Amino acid sequence: MEHLDIYPIGPSEVAQLQAIGRQTFFETFAEHNTEENMKKYLEEGFSVEKLTHELQHPDARFYFAAVNGQVIGYLKLNFGAAQTELKDKNALEIERIYVKKAFHGQKVGQMLYEKAMQLARESAVQYVWLGVWENNQRALRFYEKNGFVAFGQHIFTLGNEAQTDIMMRLDL
Repeated sequence: MEHLDIYPIGPSEVAQLQAIGRQTFFETFAEHNTEENMKKYLEEGFSVEKLTHELQHPDARFYFAAVNGQVIGYLKLNFGAAQTELKDKNALEIERIYVKKAFHGQKVGQMLYEKAMQLARESAVQYVWLGVWENNQRALRFYEKNGFVAFGQHIFTLGNEAQTDIMMRLDL
């Protein structure tokens, strides 16, 4: 792969974030979910209003991964009050690491993960946590390979379906 750039993004790039977010979420989950549930989640979860709110949160960080100026993936991190559940000031949540399917297997996800871990160390948090859908074996293997262990579960609602996420943690 050519040189990969990972850089922070802000509210002015919400349209590009919406596009990559919708594309990568669809590529990852469409074959395992109904068209209606996917449509509803993509409209609500990736609305300009919701993404703008997230981008403006002082404890949230977004990063694009790009090759030759083409965005191919992104990372969303949550500190403190931005975390979806634990809201622990001593923790960092990796909420999203998504990469276009055409770039799977090229270590883009690993590089985004390494960026998250760099920021976790710089922030001196005690641990990193995340949630992974129990049926997303690719992601579960990825995080297990990187030392994460399961510590619980939570429910993630996709459209009108309640799905179980495995909560995973890595102590630093």
